Amino acid sequence: MTYQVSVFIMDVSNSSTEDVGDELSTYLHQLEERISNWTKDITTTKVIHRSGDEIVVICSGYATAYTIAFYMSRVWKFKDHKPYFGLSFGDIQNDVSDLNIETWIHPLMKQARYSNDILKQQEHNRVQFNFKLDDFSNKKTLEGYHLFRSQFEVLLNTILRLQQDQINEQTDIQSLVCSLFLILNQQNKVSNYLGRSASTVSSHMKKGKSDAIMSAFTGIVNVLNSLQANSEFDLGSNPQLINDRLQNNIKLIVSNNLHDYFPINS
Repeated sequence: MTYQVSVFIMDVSNSSTEDVGDELSTYLHQLEERISNWTKDITTTKVIHRSGDEIVVICSGYATAYTIAFYMSRVWKFKDHKPYFGLSFGDIQNDVSDLNIETWIHPLMKQARYSNDILKQQEHNRVQFNFKLDDFSNKKTLEGYHLFRSQFEVLLNTILRLQQDQINEQTDIQSLVCSLFLILNQQNKVSNYLGRSASTVSSHMKKGKSDAIMSAFTGIVNVLNSLQANSEFDLGSNPQLINDRLQNNIKLIVSNNLHDYFPINS
């Protein structure tokens, strides 16, 4: 049987430049637990914090890893040590629940590692997300998205580069407003939480191009879900519905612990 999955390998920028090792390690272990909680009873996920500042995630669904990565980037605590994610997705022959994440060897993991290494080499203007899709050049026939694998890879990473440019232009308050709106969905709730007027919040959203940033995220998720739904191996799992449930669960968990994720005095 064939299973549709996605993978990311996450590292942290500048993790060795300051004396933040212990605090960062504790935080990454906390994130490992949070990811497990976000996905519990919704989609099968294996996650591990290893190698100091690295988190590895393998999960069911083409869009799941990117969805988790995007939310992680928006609730991230360390402004001077941002995470970056090497991503891949595709089909495997084993159920995720049966995998040993420590020992699993597969082309998708290799591609995620390679993608992460590409980002690691970008010392300036690093993009936080990068896809490297499996190389199917050794196959005699290509079907589905595999036929246009290289084109999908270029388009995904182009959108992510443009999205990153918009993220980089955000001020701290614009970034915070964008993240809170992603979680709370309503400007008045963001306004109440920050103790600022609705017009001020609206201005920060517009100047920070929050709609464009979240539209890019939603667009990529929708494309990945569509690719999975049209895969010859998908058995009617309705990936869009599952992803919606995942996002709603993340939003619920974060909103119920909003001060832990977004301290007012930060």
